[in-house]
Amino acid sequence: MPELSPRHRMLVLAICCMSLLIVSLDNTVLNVALPSMQKELHASLAGLQWTIDAYTLVLASLLMLAGSTADRIGRRKVFIAGLVIFTLGSLLCSLAPTLETLVAFRMVQAVGGSMLNPVAMSIITNTFTDPRERARAIGAWGSVVGISMALGPLVGGLLVDSVGWRSIFWINLPVGLAALLLTLRYVPESRAPRARRPDPVGQILVIALLGSLTYAIIEAPTSGAVKIVAFGAVAVASLIGLLRYEHRREEPLIDLRFFRSAPFSGATVIAVCGFAALSGFLFLSTLYLQNVRGLDALHAGLWMLPMAVMCFVCAPLSGRLVGSRGPRVPLLIAGVAMTASGVLFAAFEGETSNTTLVIGYVLFGLGFGFVNAPITNTAVSGMPRSQAGVASAVASTSRQIGGTLGVAVIGAVLASGVSTTAYKDTFVAAAGPAWWIIAGCGLAVLVLGALTSGAWARKTAERTAVRLQPEPVRTRDSTGVGA
Repeated sequence: MPELSPRHRMLVLAICCMSLLIVSLDNTVLNVALPSMQKELHASLAGLQWTIDAYTLVLASLLMLAGSTADRIGRRKVFIAGLVIFTLGSLLCSLAPTLETLVAFRMVQAVGGSMLNPVAMSIITNTFTDPRERARAIGAWGSVVGISMALGPLVGGLLVDSVGWRSIFWINLPVGLAALLLTLRYVPESRAPRARRPDPVGQILVIALLGSLTYAIIEAPTSGAVKIVAFGAVAVASLIGLLRYEHRREEPLIDLRFFRSAPFSGATVIAVCGFAALSGFLFLSTLYLQNVRGLDALHAGLWMLPMAVMCFVCAPLSGRLVGSRGPRVPLLIAGVAMTASGVLFAAFEGETSNTTLVIGYVLFGLGFGFVNAPITNTAVSGMPRSQAGVASAVASTSRQIGGTLGVAVIGAVLASGVSTTAYKDTFVAAAGPAWWIIAGCGLAVLVLGALTSGAWARKTAERTAVRLQPEPVRTRDSTGVGA
């Protein structure tokens, strides 16, 4: 990638942030619209889970393929394709006549989304080469998640109440089109110096693993034990096959050597835990506020605003802290705040009081606001720039896996305890175990943040970066002897 002026670099960052905005906004807006979708499409709780997880499942399955493909054929090309497919998928979602078609069109959206976030992060990594400047850029990137959380419930609630749930997908169309036109004009092409070969077997194993695991969790409360055990066995077999197959490949879809870096491994697990907590938190909050308290979509969005504002404020602060002091402090703050929020709801039924409900939302927003920047920065820092696409794709995949598992597990736990005939009376008690799971995710962020951000962890990252450097290409002099 050619050296760009400071103004041009900031413009590239803004374009990449636009792609993250439409992807993140799509998820937060969708959560507010779930009760309306449930009524119009006559969806079960499992059906609502699939409207979210069909998207995140496909996204998680294809992110690493998109990252390696972008490194190989050109990041700008893949980014443009992603914008086109995501925008088209959004239009199709707004026209879906049934729950089944909506789920299918959400999967189309996800194919496009898989080409956006990891590729955009790779573009940012290769545009901002100074570590401190890159950390600030990633902090700005992370703050977009806060913007989407702030705008999503409000915009989504307003659209759902005034126009209908289908309109939530319309907001992606102008933003996607603007990002496409700006990308064509301002984003330069870049690719890795050495192309990576495709890994179709690894890709199939990833899809089999995530798909069978998600199905087994979501359908566990309603399907027979034989079917659940069968899909669980497919997940285990896929995982074993993936680990054995990828270990033998020279250029695997998932380079297992990445995980020899303690910070990278820690960031991967923290991403899973952090985003599982977020997706579960939003899922429970939306259903409680609208189906139990009886609020409309807009007022439910207003209740979640304290969480969104804290996330918006803390995300750029987290990025600056990562740039100046490293990831340790933001991760510790995130772990403490998310754990405290989960315990407040799990042990004290915090949602039943207005005061504790707001405190719980503020704590969770503070925690999640601090967790995103250190994940992203740790995932790509220290890795060779030639593999930035793959490294950032692993981090993005971990986020989506967390989001998928969060909705699947939290929804399954809730479904097993709530009564369809006495929904309002049983919801809080049924949600108790789910809140403990969210608190456990926050505790995992705290412990792993402390363990994988010290001097020992940094040394493992340095050794891993050396191993990942490509071998120098040997040339021949005029006598034909290797030089």
